[in-house]
Amino acid sequence: MRQDTTGIDLETSLGYLLKEASSVLRAAMEEVLRPLGMSVTRYSCLELLAQRPGLSNSELARGTFVTRQSMNVLLQTLEHEGYVTRATEAAVGKVLPTELTPLGRHQLEQASSAVRAVEVRMLAGMTETEQAGALRSLRSMIQSLRGGDNSASAL
Repeated sequence: MRQDTTGIDLETSLGYLLKEASSVLRAAMEEVLRPLGMSVTRYSCLELLAQRPGLSNSELARGTFVTRQSMNVLLQTLEHEGYVTRATEAAVGKVLPTELTPLGRHQLEQASSAVRAVEVRMLAGMTETEQAGALRSLRSMIQSLRGGDNSASAL
């Protein structure tokens, strides 16, 4: 019986394993965020706003990997619930910057703690050196793909 050599071996495919890791990580994060009334996207949005106040709808959408339309709906909900504020008029251009309220910061503190526990669990089997190496490797992969590195086309 001849094995097809044109396919990808899922057991050794780094791309497949990264996707599986991403899926398992997301599920673990959703599990700890759900009791807080949050989703990964909602948490990511609040975390981005805490670290980069004033981001626009488009910047938040890119940072949380959702469409601008989905982000707009989320921001309207967060604003209605009192977690964020948005300017009614743009200071420059059309961008309406968004900022966390004290209530939003409080919810984020709880969520960040829960997400941090998931990351600690995820990295528990790795030494600090292995963790640093994994971070370097992932950053390098992202840079290669975003930077248009064409070395893969030579394969």
